[in-house]
Amino acid sequence: MESESDRGFLVSPEMESFLCKQLLDTTLPIAERFRALFSVRNLKGRAPREALIAATRDSSNLLAHEAAFALGQMQDAEAVPALESVLTDLSLDPIVRHEAAEALGAIGLESNIGVLEKSLASDPAPEVRETCELALTRIKETETVQGVDGPSPFLSVDPAAPAAQDATVEELREKLLNEDKGMYERYSALFALRNQGTREAVSAIIDSLAARSALLRHEVAYVLGQLQNKSASDALIDVLKDANEHPMVRHEAAEALGSIAGIAHFSTPSVIFIID
Repeated sequence: MESESDRGFLVSPEMESFLCKQLLDTTLPIAERFRALFSVRNLKGRAPREALIAATRDSSNLLAHEAAFALGQMQDAEAVPALESVLTDLSLDPIVRHEAAEALGAIGLESNIGVLEKSLASDPAPEVRETCELALTRIKETETVQGVDGPSPFLSVDPAAPAAQDATVEELREKLLNEDKGMYERYSALFALRNQGTREAVSAIIDSLAARSALLRHEVAYVLGQLQNKSASDALIDVLKDANEHPMVRHEAAEALGSIAGIAHFSTPSVIFIID
């Protein structure tokens, strides 16, 4: 008997069990556990979900936040209680709580609004509060904007719907760089620029690495990794080298460089020092 993943993968029960154990085995190198995580997130059902939920409490903030992100990308409503628990647990690192809030927005249930509003009003970390604001807007937009819940052209469930397709790069650039605009509107401009993917669009995205919000800067780095455009490398290297930059921004810059360059010294394990 076999179980089927949400994306059409088939694995045996034995392989599913092996991958879940690999994910949670703290004696293994972090790179091996990440490889297991990337496989587990493509599966569906109780065991993969519970393994990822357990991983959100891992001693590695890097692994824990990636597990929360994966649960959001899977849009598994059964994970909501655990994600709410992570979001409201102030003993956890803000990068993990932030990812739990984003995951609740990605799942998009109206019943998630209460806990997001509470954290928006009370969480001490600005990046968590900003994520709650984004997630709340996304849930409300889901009810009125067709396609918000579907994957992007990059096969990701984004925290904001892209701005209108007929918007020009200059219009999108102005919204993205405007510090007076709301976070959701700036995110929408960011994803619209990503989807256009022209040289001018990528240039505008790179310029937004100077934004005041660490949350926005980290999403910009993530998007540059999705685009895999080599013209972003120098700017991302500068972010990674900046010891005063927020750890979650440097983490995303390192991952983006790994996506762009595909070389070992910019891969995910290189950022353990930054996050933990």
